[in-house]
Amino acid sequence: MSNIPIDPAHHDLYRSLGIGVEILKNYSAPAQRQASPAELKMFSTAPDGRSLKATHATVKSWLDLQRSASNAGIVIEVTSAFRSIEYQAQLIKRKLEAGTPLDTILTVSAIPGFSEHHTGEALDLFSPPQAPLITEFEETAAFEWLNQHAANFGFSLSYPRGNTTGFSYEPWHWKFNPQ
Repeated sequence: MSNIPIDPAHHDLYRSLGIGVEILKNYSAPAQRQASPAELKMFSTAPDGRSLKATHATVKSWLDLQRSASNAGIVIEVTSAFRSIEYQAQLIKRKLEAGTPLDTILTVSAIPGFSEHHTGEALDLFSPPQAPLITEFEETAAFEWLNQHAANFGFSLSYPRGNTTGFSYEPWHWKFNPQ
């Protein structure tokens, strides 16, 4: 259980979502530290109007990456960035209320406290006019460009096919890895 965040409030949160000790013991994704408000900078607005925030270093590298892609004729936008532990819990709760089984949810959404989005270094990307958060993103020029150039800006694909975290393949989920 060393992977479980220590904050006792998380345990109540887990119980409220039906996430028991057995699930936590067997969870393969690593726990993530939540960025503090002082570490975060608003850099854009999501298509649905939410403020997008990330760490200062992530924002700088993202804007450099986006500018470089644009110079190459590639449009890449962000649909999701920093998420608090509480917001992550709300996402899971909404899916549970819609009737999605917990084991299915946990292949696409991290347990609160385990999402890379908590760090302020993960970005979910898309290329308009295509919808965000779809596997078909892998068929875009933007995805091809990211595969060739994202590492130059400190970004890597977190959940490739066959990843060991238990998450489904997410071609849109890229994480900044500060040096």
